[in-house]
Amino acid sequence: MAAVHVTVWDDRVGGDRPSGAPGDAPAVFVHTIFTWGSDPAYGFAGQRPLAVGRRLLLMDRRGYGDSPDTARSDFEVDAGDIVEVLGGRDGATGPGGAHLVAHGNGAVSALIAAARRPDLVRSLALIQPSAFTAAAHHPVVAELLDRVRDAAPGIPEGVTPEQYLRASTEGLGMAMPEPTPRRLRAVATSMGERPVWEAEIPLAALRGGALPVLVICGTWEHAPAAYREHVGLPLMAVADALTDSLGGRLLRVPGYYPHTQEPAAVNAALREFWGR
Repeated sequence: MAAVHVTVWDDRVGGDRPSGAPGDAPAVFVHTIFTWGSDPAYGFAGQRPLAVGRRLLLMDRRGYGDSPDTARSDFEVDAGDIVEVLGGRDGATGPGGAHLVAHGNGAVSALIAAARRPDLVRSLALIQPSAFTAAAHHPVVAELLDRVRDAAPGIPEGVTPEQYLRASTEGLGMAMPEPTPRRLRAVATSMGERPVWEAEIPLAALRGGALPVLVICGTWEHAPAAYREHVGLPLMAVADALTDSLGGRLLRVPGYYPHTQEPAAVNAALREFWGR
């Protein structure tokens, strides 16, 4: 059995032609917590129009979507799965690797994967990456890291996935998605995920790979106040730090979930980025 499930979208005319030709390289997408690749709420459903121009591969991380269960979701393991998908498992990507797009916690694994095998990555697009240790020098990120590291370990016993989902959405002033079995499985996996603040981001190796980098971040001005303070400000600091460190380009779009709230803007930016 394959380690992870990959949803393939290919809406090109003559879509069965080989991917990987110049200008026609596929794109691999890696999701964050509480979701899966094709999820319309937090995943990449809004990026489906990009499949008109190239093959899209939406990876479900272990324990999410249609991928097998895992005892504990781990960014290092996910990085290995990303490398496997980029390397053309089952002929999905074809020769020459693919463009890599990743969101949130998935972006931490994508950064590690790109450092391991830069030869398989044509470009790296990071949507609000949760790579907090890469910006540990920033006061707002340092405060976040101190807070989470000093907190009691783990989630209190007896908290259900539905309760955790409610606290993580309505508790921060946002709408809670329908707690379907598929959603609650993703939340349960997220509850046991290895903390991303344990990740060492291989910045030197990434710079050595000379990869084109695009960082996409929301402006957060209309986000619920608690969500902006505790999550948005650190994520914006990380976006700035990674852009500077990797010599990338930063795109700011309105809102706080760029690819779902502003899919047209994000899709246009990805098309332009891939076309360079």
